[in-house]
Amino acid sequence: MKQLIEGACLCGAVHWTFPGEPDGATACNCTACRRYGVLWAYDYESDGQTVGINIRGTTRAYVRGKALEFHFCPECGCVAFWRGLRLDEQGRRRIAVNLRLAEPEAVVQIPIDHFDGLDTFDDLPRDGKCVADYWF
Repeated sequence: MKQLIEGACLCGAVHWTFPGEPDGATACNCTACRRYGVLWAYDYESDGQTVGINIRGTTRAYVRGKALEFHFCPECGCVAFWRGLRLDEQGRRRIAVNLRLAEPEAVVQIPIDHFDGLDTFDDLPRDGKCVADYWF
């Protein structure tokens, strides 16, 4: 059976599940992500018929520009995920969960990917760090 990573906000009202293990955890330096202090794992939203990220619980959203919305728990304030505002060519919606809401043992070995969301919008080379390096 395929591994499933689970995450939950501090109060437990919002939960997500990620199918499998992500290739990397993205640390972005854009004006939003650096303030939130998040590490993103990307996939597509499950529509009940396809495998993808599943969200449970009620969130509030901060819509940023015309591309995405950040979702957080209205009770404890944890940033749980972002969701794309548009569907792709295959009718799928891009979504990324905040790996900092997962239990450490489930994600500590995932390598860190760096994305320059502030200036160049380029993926930067890996530096050999993993999630554990950001937590401990």
